[in-house]
Amino acid sequence: MAADKLDIDIASVQDNPTERQVEFSGEVDADEVQFAVQYDVLEALSGDAPEDDDAIEMFNRFSDEIAEAGLSALARNPDQTVVVISENDLE
Repeated sequence: MAADKLDIDIASVQDNPTERQVEFSGEVDADEVQFAVQYDVLEALSGDAPEDDDAIEMFNRFSDEIAEAGLSALARNPDQTVVVISENDLE
């Protein structure tokens, strides 16, 4: 059965501009999972590319959509050390 909820640990959210992604941990079915959401996802959700330290603000604005996409990414490949959320995971 697929997980139906991802609880994002807001305190764990950090920008990684070198990798062009925002990294965070979340809880899925009582397990802690590491995630990374690509800047391309933030751009697809907002219509603007992250710049000048606004990736975290964009992440927070779209956290519900990112959580849903995170579940899709996790279902696609549950054995990843870090689950990378890409545009393909958006509904």
